[in-house]
Amino acid sequence: VASGRALRGAARAGGQPPVRGFRASPRARSSMPSWVIDRYGCNDVLRFTRDMVFPTIHFPNEVIIKVHAASLNPIDLSMRSGYGATALNMKRDPLKLKSTDAEFPLTLGRDVSGVIMECGLSVSYFKPGDEVWAAIPPWKQGTLSEFVVASGNEVSFKPKCLSHTEAASLPFVGLTAWSAVNQVGGLKQSNCSGKRVLILGASGGVGTFAVQLVKAWGAHVTAVCSHDASTLMKKLGADDVIDYKSGNLEEQLKTLPLFDFILDNVGGSTEKWALNLLKKWSGATYVTLVTPFLINMDKLGVADGMLQTGVTVGSKTVKHLFKGVHYRWAFFMASGPSLDEIAELVDSGKIQPVIDEVFSFSEVPKAFLKLEGGHARGKTVINVISKK
Repeated sequence: VASGRALRGAARAGGQPPVRGFRASPRARSSMPSWVIDRYGCNDVLRFTRDMVFPTIHFPNEVIIKVHAASLNPIDLSMRSGYGATALNMKRDPLKLKSTDAEFPLTLGRDVSGVIMECGLSVSYFKPGDEVWAAIPPWKQGTLSEFVVASGNEVSFKPKCLSHTEAASLPFVGLTAWSAVNQVGGLKQSNCSGKRVLILGASGGVGTFAVQLVKAWGAHVTAVCSHDASTLMKKLGADDVIDYKSGNLEEQLKTLPLFDFILDNVGGSTEKWALNLLKKWSGATYVTLVTPFLINMDKLGVADGMLQTGVTVGSKTVKHLFKGVHYRWAFFMASGPSLDEIAELVDSGKIQPVIDEVFSFSEVPKAFLKLEGGHARGKTVINVISKK
């Protein structure tokens, strides 16, 4: 993958990608502006500081990105409240070498669009000055900051047709949808044409991306959302739009032909009846993004939580397999190569960002409150620097 990306990077940069070593920053920096939390809780735990430790390259495949824009996702609300802390802390410090509060101060924010500032020794397909985008995994320091460190394999060249503000709205939701639809669900350009796809919770960040992705691949898309999002869904290419508030959703969907694929962004009681809408014994698949993995580990500890999670997904998979359908869980997966493919779809006009509201860097708490209010139509974006 790296060699292919290196060639693509050289083509975008207009020359041969030299192997670069680490260069000291032209101006010595020890701190930077950042929004952090020092404990878990409500919105009042958010704190602005100008003294966040400046990021450094620890591994040869890492890069430092100057953040131009970031965006918020529901996971940021969850992480602010401490959801998933057990699993994330295990990933941050698997050998438990640090103190128990080693995660603080913690910077939230997963999406970034910005400019490469420094490259590690083994990074040959990016160079300082390249405009890039990425989604940073949740166990790393986030993007509501002036600079952020990312692994080179998590980073991709920003779509040329998008501003940083627009680009920052897509990586996390795009990769989450890509994981669910392509890597877990098995749909792709070559096998999606004509398939009937149902997307539950279609007007959020992941939903708006997923509608456009499967539509670009030729699927027939049914989107479930509230009535005030129906115009947006039609604009994004949905063939049928169902208002979940206009009556019994299950009964409304039963009147439609059966589906080949269901993406569930809602969870809860939906799972009890949604699988009955799939075509039996045809390879039809239900993929949910609402799983108990992190909450199990928070409640039961790492070992028991992982065991309980394994038992749950295993029993559900087998139960539904006997009924003739596939049941799967999907998660966000950071991937520069997948972002490369998404960037091609964006630059070809097949996927567009859907932004609900843009906030300045000083308005991060206000942006969190906006996201917490729910019913967003697309993404909440933060302009970290004034330039768009």
